[in-house]
Amino acid sequence: MATLIETLPHQRKADHHRPWPRLIVGAEGWRLATGYLATGHLTLLGLWGDGPIVHMAVLDQRDVAVLSYECKKGTFPSVSTAHPPAGRMERAVRDLNGLNAVGAPDTRPWLDLGFWETGRPLGKGCAATKPAPYKFLPAEGEGLHQVAVGPVHASIIEPGHFRLTCNGEHVVRLEQRFGWTHKGVESLMAGSSLNKAAQLAGRVSGDSTVAYAWAFAQAVEAARQMQVPPRAIYLRALMAELERLANHFGDIGAVCNDASFAIMHAHCGILRERTLRAAHACFSHRLMMDRIVPGGVSNDLAPEGLAQIRALLEDAKLKFPRLVELYDNTASLQDRTVTSGIVRAELARQYGAGGYVGRASGRGFDARRAFAYAPYDTLIFEVPVLNAGDVDARVWIRIREVEQSMALIEQIMARLPNGAIRTPLAGNGQVREGVGFAEAFRGDVMVWLRLAGDGRVERCHLRDASWFQWPLLEAAIEDNIVADFPLCNKSFNCSYSGHDL
Repeated sequence: MATLIETLPHQRKADHHRPWPRLIVGAEGWRLATGYLATGHLTLLGLWGDGPIVHMAVLDQRDVAVLSYECKKGTFPSVSTAHPPAGRMERAVRDLNGLNAVGAPDTRPWLDLGFWETGRPLGKGCAATKPAPYKFLPAEGEGLHQVAVGPVHASIIEPGHFRLTCNGEHVVRLEQRFGWTHKGVESLMAGSSLNKAAQLAGRVSGDSTVAYAWAFAQAVEAARQMQVPPRAIYLRALMAELERLANHFGDIGAVCNDASFAIMHAHCGILRERTLRAAHACFSHRLMMDRIVPGGVSNDLAPEGLAQIRALLEDAKLKFPRLVELYDNTASLQDRTVTSGIVRAELARQYGAGGYVGRASGRGFDARRAFAYAPYDTLIFEVPVLNAGDVDARVWIRIREVEQSMALIEQIMARLPNGAIRTPLAGNGQVREGVGFAEAFRGDVMVWLRLAGDGRVERCHLRDASWFQWPLLEAAIEDNIVADFPLCNKSFNCSYSGHDL
């Protein structure tokens, strides 16, 4: 039975695009795909510019396709007119590539805050111009006032601006503005060697360096049809689950800390630190940065690594259940987290929200399960799903994922094969394109790239799960009180850097 993607009218399939097809479509195919997105029959995975072309990645069940539309006059039919999740991506394409979405309901700049030396850096560059003052969306009503948060925050937090319109203590509207952590990663990627590009990918969002490096490596390996040694595949999964453990331990404690329950923060911080030390013992780097590379991994597991991980798991299995019980039985803490910051299930589905944000609101998508990339295709694990959609549910998803990650690590250690850890890279003389996915701790990371014949990167687009999660925070905070904004925000823990690129 043909999938919806296969029924889309297209002019042709792009050559050498793997593992899923890239379809060159006209206006009819583009608009039909937009209609499928609007009705929920397809899920938006990404939208980005590439010279005079705009690409859109879509998901139909477990089938993926990249749709390409040539912007002959620098324009393309807007997707966000019918499917709001595309709105911020269309604005980013306009800022970065100079391609305009015709009929878009919101044409304000998104990533370009007026600080760039060159406008449209990924398109036909031009002299930067000073933008008009940014107009936040209006909110009308008696007794409304605004609370501005950021872009500079207290503590060591990345910059981002939040404009809250309130009636007394109740939040009527939250509007976000990002772009302060834009680093020009995709511009730096162009023309880079694979080794340099892999390093850049791993630095898009430091807390997900393993996931980004793995998604990038999968895109390269798909484009080149490379076989990765089995030992390297299992070592990648070991790194990914250690990264997930460290971040979930940190997040659980941080959410409780924002509810003024510091003892959970302290004890979860100890478990996070133990995880990072185990990672360092295994791979000589606490965050395991630059350890996953195209073709395999750069570092083998240190001889004392398995013993360190076993000690970590033994300690966590003893202490973590007590912390879970403490969380569940502290009435004052439950009073802050239960029913706060609810994301409705229909919104999670519409925005294709992944990670704990989506799974806490009934959307059970997990790239490890949906795309069954090795070694997860042979490992046994569950994807926890809840329906409450509140802060409490997002904490419980993390708790259950901690338990699943510990079980996965035990399976990986038991099955870890011997052998080589890397397949050598070699040029192939052809332009090739690839797509890769990896499940980071906050959701799916996507990488699309095009490799030149000499093996250099011509174009690379990286998409963080936060693109589809940040807008849901605006919906979640409505009708909550201002004092619960930090709590709701931390329960999302979206990436500024991963979003801003």
